[in-house]
Amino acid sequence: MDINKYLLFADVAETKNFTKSGDNMGYTQPGVSHILKSMENELGFSLFNRTRQGIELTPNAEVILPIVRRLLSVNEQLSQTVSLLNGLEIGHLTIAAFASTSRMWLPKVLHRFQKQYPGIEVELLEGGTDDIVSWINDSIADFGLLSRRHTESLEWIHLAEDPLVAVLPKGYAKEGTTSFPISQMHDKPFIISAEGTDYDIHFALEDSGVTPNERFSSKDDSAIVSMVANDLGLSILPKLVVEGNDFSFDAFPLEPYYSRELGIAYRSASSLSPAARHFIDLLIEEIEP
Repeated sequence: MDINKYLLFADVAETKNFTKSGDNMGYTQPGVSHILKSMENELGFSLFNRTRQGIELTPNAEVILPIVRRLLSVNEQLSQTVSLLNGLEIGHLTIAAFASTSRMWLPKVLHRFQKQYPGIEVELLEGGTDDIVSWINDSIADFGLLSRRHTESLEWIHLAEDPLVAVLPKGYAKEGTTSFPISQMHDKPFIISAEGTDYDIHFALEDSGVTPNERFSSKDDSAIVSMVANDLGLSILPKLVVEGNDFSFDAFPLEPYYSRELGIAYRSASSLSPAARHFIDLLIEEIEP
């Protein structure tokens, strides 16, 4: 089986551009067309349609894409295992993560991992909960680093508890404030994480019966902090998000206490490549006290 044509198919499905995928994989555009045409002849149906908007997958291609991605994931796992048995750690690892966990946790672990396994190429994808769960289920990412809420379909390794905090414009709270009641956010101008990004803030508001006046919504944590710092409203964010932020704002523990559980999500133990297992071991070692 020529795995390269399946790699090319998956890449074109991602880029929606023959030329870009050719550049990614070292093929000319005629070479890309030839390989995909050969694959279509083998399968018995077309894979891509050209439209005014560009290239799109045919319905049949949409059906086989998740299977092809799983095939490529298993092939990578096999290649890494064979390399490991031969004493050569080479391969590719894709990690999906929240921006906050990428910024605070991954640099040290990546540094240690690359020193131990310089032959493993690491790719990092950043997104919200829905993005990460989809990437894992579609075999685009080997595992994800995120909050546990809405990851029921995946296996889970607990890493840490991250408190939610009230994020307020500088001087908004009374002097001497040590915690901020979530009830005081009812009907107040509010900047909220976009639905599907981090479900824990939405849960805290619903659980407490608080309905703020949602003025803005964003997938970007830094944008939310910036809007609060510029007096556009209040917000709730995980402590890990606000740590090390340069904007001028105040952050206080929520009353009552809410938090998110952070950890590692993956499809199954059998789906983890040797590189993924090594990285997870280092991550646990780095984060656990």
